[in-house]
Amino acid sequence: MVSTGDTAPTFTATVGTADHESFDLDDHLGDGPVVLAFFPGAFTPPCRNEMLGLQERLGDFHDADATVFGISADSPFSQGAFREEHGLAFDLVSDMAGDAIEAYGLTMDIPDLGLYGIANRAVFVLDSDGVVTYSWVADDPTNEPDYDAILDAVAAA
Repeated sequence: MVSTGDTAPTFTATVGTADHESFDLDDHLGDGPVVLAFFPGAFTPPCRNEMLGLQERLGDFHDADATVFGISADSPFSQGAFREEHGLAFDLVSDMAGDAIEAYGLTMDIPDLGLYGIANRAVFVLDSDGVVTYSWVADDPTNEPDYDAILDAVAAA
C-alpha cells in the first residue's frame, strides 16, 4: 500500500467526460498539489457524499493551486453521468482495468454485492514532485475522509 513519503505510482486511464479523453497522472504533476480521491462506485450514497464534499471545498483546493481527481473502477460513461447529475466541476478518472487501484494497494471485493476489483475509499495528496504528503485509507468504505485534514495537507504540500 502507498504511504506518506512514497513516490506516487503514476498511471494512465480514461477521464469520465463526454469525450472520454486519456488521463496520465504524469501530466498533472509539477503544477501544484494533486488530490487523488479513490472511491468504490458512482451512484452509491457514500460515494455521492464524498464527491459532493470535495465539490463543496473545490474553491479552497483551487485557492491552494491543487487539482482534484476522483478515481473509481466505474466506466467513463457511468462516471460522466454521475459527474453531470451532481454538478461535479472536477474530473473523474475511470480505472476499469484496475491498474491504479492495484498500484495504490486499494483493490477490494464485496461479494455480497457482486462487486469485485473495486477501489477502497482512500485519499492521497501528492506534491509537485509526485511524493505522497498525505494518505488516508478507510477502515470501512462507507466512511468519508476528514476534509479539513485533506485541505491542511494540500496547504502544506
